[in-house]
Amino acid sequence: MEEGKYRETEEGTPQGGVISPVLANVYLHYALDLWFAGEIKPQIKGFAQLTRYADDFIVCFGNKDEADGFGERLRQRLGEYGLKISEEKSRVIEFGRKAWQKMKTGGEKTATFNFLGFTHYCDTTRKGGFKVGRTTSGKKLRMKLKAMNQWLKNTRNAVELKEWWKTLKQKLMGHYQYYGMSGNMRGIQMFYSRTISLAFKWINRRSQKKSMNWRKYLRFIQEWNPLPQPKIYHLTYTLSSKRTCS
Repeated sequence: MEEGKYRETEEGTPQGGVISPVLANVYLHYALDLWFAGEIKPQIKGFAQLTRYADDFIVCFGNKDEADGFGERLRQRLGEYGLKISEEKSRVIEFGRKAWQKMKTGGEKTATFNFLGFTHYCDTTRKGGFKVGRTTSGKKLRMKLKAMNQWLKNTRNAVELKEWWKTLKQKLMGHYQYYGMSGNMRGIQMFYSRTISLAFKWINRRSQKKSMNWRKYLRFIQEWNPLPQPKIYHLTYTLSSKRTCS
């Protein structure tokens, strides 16, 4: 069912469909997970780890040559099951402590990668050590703000302000509870500040005459109907091993 219409399909899954990640998990459990654990890891001399969510995954290796070699084997394996890698979204990068040390000594910028809505990058702890940094990916932040803007536009005249304001609070809390990762305070603060600006815009478009100036609006969200403030919900540990990710 797409947009209320039934279509028979003999292959593939609907883009964005509720069933799609479930089917991806079932299919890739056999096509990828078990194959990696049973055939790839036993042949790897160093570190190797697969992390997957639905059809999105990263594979980390301690040796770059093994990472390069795995790429071709992965294409062959998925091809046997009628699957293809998205080449524009796939690459082999050097990432981790050793890459971070090269950056410090040579001044070269380390590569980053996006996974599950976060941009992962090599960062430095307060004591000067290595850690994996995470921030909301720019693409995902733009998508979330676009969706928020559309929701506010559609909702502002459909129900009373006091009613949709409750839902706005829930939407902000949901965003914080997912993206509130250690080191990502700036990312969730940006989402909060842009959201309150969007809400102000659409409150004042309920009629041709502005119904609330900025000063009154600040009192509204700070004193009368406060919105939940950005908060970190997930505390993460630093990674200590050098990893090359494919």
